[in-house]
Amino acid sequence: MKRIIHTVWVISAFLWYGSCSRPEKQVQDIPVARQDSGLVVVESGELPFKEKPLSESDIVLVRELLYDKYTLEDVYPYRDTVRVVKWDIVRKSLAFIENMQEQPAAWGVFQNYKNRNGEAPLVATYRRNVYRRVSDTLGVERYQSVPLYLPADTVTPIRYGRDGSLAEVLSRQGGFYKVKPVTIDEEWLIPERYLKPLPDSVSFRHVVFVDRKDQNIATLEWKERGTWFIRSVNPATTGLHNPPYGQETPLGLFLIQEKKSRMVFLKDGSSAVGGYAPYASRFTNGAYIHGVPVNVPRTAMIEYSYTLGTTPRSHMCVRNATSHAKFVFDWAPVEQSLVVVIE
Repeated sequence: MKRIIHTVWVISAFLWYGSCSRPEKQVQDIPVARQDSGLVVVESGELPFKEKPLSESDIVLVRELLYDKYTLEDVYPYRDTVRVVKWDIVRKSLAFIENMQEQPAAWGVFQNYKNRNGEAPLVATYRRNVYRRVSDTLGVERYQSVPLYLPADTVTPIRYGRDGSLAEVLSRQGGFYKVKPVTIDEEWLIPERYLKPLPDSVSFRHVVFVDRKDQNIATLEWKERGTWFIRSVNPATTGLHNPPYGQETPLGLFLIQEKKSRMVFLKDGSSAVGGYAPYASRFTNGAYIHGVPVNVPRTAMIEYSYTLGTTPRSHMCVRNATSHAKFVFDWAPVEQSLVVVIE
């Protein structure tokens, strides 16, 4: 079963958009006795067979909202055009997420928030990006990232992996983990201090989708194989590319790593407190899903802003209505929930 998801796929935007209502799947009657670990055992004496990997067309989305304020339609007007909720990409992503969990696997998350585990070594080939910080040739910054080494060379890393990225842990050897990241090709070695193994019992049944292009956010929860409940569909505002302080929200698949009821932020270029963002769920680097920012000297929370769902303007984070940020905060378990950023 293919376990690699390509970044090109993550960011692809299709020319057609599916509806969230799908016809019931037709299931052929067969004499099934039981289902164990993905093997279907039949009574007729036939050999067991594995269930086929899910495809986009196998994913059924059921609209059963748990949060119903500011809900977007599948297609909705924006200025002199329309925007959409890209259910086709959502289905394809969910099929991948289910397939990658079909067989037992050990999972881990890349971690180096604020370089807490040490600044990553220089990669073999690097450049300075528009923020004047070192990045690899694919644009992933050294700051807050983890070094990835090819198995044949543990002296100089080849590229950086983003904090919050999910990987299958294959083995542990000589101070390194051998991993297969879900969004990066090939197998890599990562120093032990940069990877946090997740419990064997972990499963990913809560997924948040953030669309950078159409500025919306959707939450989905697994019901059973091939079926997911839509829990909310809302306007959001992502990060703006605005050097040297404002960065776009990175594309990819990440794990929610921690939560803060109030995430305090500083004024740009200063050590002075600028305010706080309520109900913040961090998924990569300093990127949080959070409510409407509260700037000093104000202290009371703000429920909604007219800028939500318009154009990027955050500092890498994903802004929401504060009540929706609280919903995500309460609904999505830490280190069990995924964030998929598309466009």
